[in-house]
Amino acid sequence: MGIEVSMLFTSSLLLFLPILVILIIKYYKISNPYQKLAPGPWKLPIIGNLLQMGSLPHISLANLATKHGPLMHLKLGQLSAIVISSPQLAKEMMKTHDLTFANRPQLSVAKIMFYDCQDIAFSPYGDYWKQIRKICVMELLSTKNITSFFPMMVDETYLLVNSIKAMSERPINISEKMYLLTSAIICRASIGRTCKDQESVIMLMKQVASFAGVFNVVDLFPSLKILHFISGTNRKLLQLHRKVDPVLERIINEHETEQLATEHVGEDLVDVLLRLQNNNEFQIPITRNNIKAIILDMFVAGSATSSTVLEWAMSELLKNPSMMEKAQAEVREAFNGKTTIDQTDLKKLKYLKMVIKETLRFHPPGPLSIPRESRQQCHINGYTIPNKTIGIVNMWALGRDSEYWEEAEKFEPERFNENPLDVSGNHFQFIPFGAGRRICPGINFSMASMELCLAQLLCHFDWKLVNGVSPQQLDMTVNFGNVASRKNSLYLLASPFVKQDAR
Repeated sequence: MGIEVSMLFTSSLLLFLPILVILIIKYYKISNPYQKLAPGPWKLPIIGNLLQMGSLPHISLANLATKHGPLMHLKLGQLSAIVISSPQLAKEMMKTHDLTFANRPQLSVAKIMFYDCQDIAFSPYGDYWKQIRKICVMELLSTKNITSFFPMMVDETYLLVNSIKAMSERPINISEKMYLLTSAIICRASIGRTCKDQESVIMLMKQVASFAGVFNVVDLFPSLKILHFISGTNRKLLQLHRKVDPVLERIINEHETEQLATEHVGEDLVDVLLRLQNNNEFQIPITRNNIKAIILDMFVAGSATSSTVLEWAMSELLKNPSMMEKAQAEVREAFNGKTTIDQTDLKKLKYLKMVIKETLRFHPPGPLSIPRESRQQCHINGYTIPNKTIGIVNMWALGRDSEYWEEAEKFEPERFNENPLDVSGNHFQFIPFGAGRRICPGINFSMASMELCLAQLLCHFDWKLVNGVSPQQLDMTVNFGNVASRKNSLYLLASPFVKQDAR
């Protein structure tokens, strides 16, 4: 009897098992938030799509998007990510779901170098981030403050002009000159008139920038703690932090000493932060480490991006001599022998502004947006985006979208003539500084410094390539890192421009 019951139970189980499996699958599909993940390329076990990224990820991802669509799901090691490659979907992520994607992934470089993500760029979205962003925008990056900084920018560009004149027909590393200039401008704006050992400090900050905004192996496999020891990345970051921290400490100490001096006048960003700290004017009290993280942010965020745009702008003008002639003629007419330049003069440079915009489109310094992270589940284009998903926008692909850009593969500044597109983040086919809550707060500062620097280079010198290289032979190979700069530095010969007297 027991055997018969057992056989009957087994037979019944086998009969109903397929039905049970179907019910479980249906329930899983209904309840599982991952049921409609965006399409994407095949994924290898463990490493996911890492091998498909290639040496130029922005181009590899754009190519993958032509096959899998403008919204792709990827596995980057253990991380779930989406990559967006169309203006419409960029708008959906960065505007419609802006608050959902307001967080940043907690990268190891941000934890170690930026004092546990206490800066603006990597700080989690919340009251602290809102507070420090507001202070930096109001006290350093507002239109009023940029106007007050403009004479300082002019001084720094004249130092650059004089250093180039001293080279006297010797090859000049323009890439290096641009980095030193943009860093010096940020240095003076954020920490005051002087910066002891400025060039060595700038080079130290450049090392920090080389790690910033980039996933390393410990970020991609967070559960594999042994990788912290095997890769050595965290050890390198800690060693670099031990070099940077005393420099930042010294900067703060010097400002505290200067504030006690009766002759101290004027405020830079560090002065403002110390004043607000001493007066308890912060809703959320900030520490010394908070101030260090913000100082570091100012250096890292602006120097590499602005200098990269300038080196690409010069490269394109050298590659297109007619554009160079047009830009130089405009600048020289606008400046017309003036010894002092003001912002009114820059407003006359319509074509130069178009050159910079086209450079930002054609050579975005950050071809992939700084990664965001979703704070909750949402839906984009009908697909489920789970909580904690990394969101990346392919800025390079947006700027090459043939639906929005005629002859998108051609460098053509004239496309911005009488074109309402600007860099404010409202036109999603052209968002080189990002969009939404996490848009770069330094847009106006960056644009003013780039326009002034490029104008000075074009006004004071005639340029040519070294070693008899023709414009068509100019190497335009890209190096992908924290920014997409030239792989090989741009070396040029400069001849001081001498205005011919009219006869």
